[in-house]
Formats: sequence, C-alpha cells, structure tokens
Amino acid sequence: MDALDGNAIAGTLAEVFGTEMTTAVVSCGACGRTGPMAEVSVYLDGPGVVVRCRSCSNLLVVIVRRRELACVDLTGLASLTIAG
Repeated sequence: MDALDGNAIAGTLAEVFGTEMTTAVVSCGACGRTGPMAEVSVYLDGPGVVVRCRSCSNLLVVIVRRRELACVDLTGLASLTIAG
C-alpha cells in the first residue's frame, strides 16, 4: 500500500469542508507534528480515505461515504486550522 500526499484528496476535502483544505494546518494528536494537510500520508486502498501522520503514522482522519453522506472522523487531530 503506497501512501499519497494530502493533495490526492483535495477534491474530497473541498466537498466535505466547503473550502480549500490542502493548506489547512493540522496537528497530530499523538506526536504533535504540525504541518499543512498537503503533507500528510493518504491511503485510498480501503473502503474510505485514511489519513495518517507522516511522522508517527497516527490515524488522523477517516472519511467514508455512505450513500450521499460523508462520515468524517477527526479524532486523531489535536487541531485543525483553516486559513481564511
């Protein structure tokens, strides 16, 4: 399973959050690494989108589509800051 960067899910993130998210700053809840969403590790091989910390592999975000609803789990993030 090869990891992509956060740019691979730019469209999905824009649909879910309604704005450009690859420049949003995320902080890992496990190791504290902070950086833009574009730098996370993304896996698309499962039934949904899995986003992990590039530093410690902590699970940051999971996005699963169920019919027309996007279910988003952000529990691995310590913070999410959207520039605006």
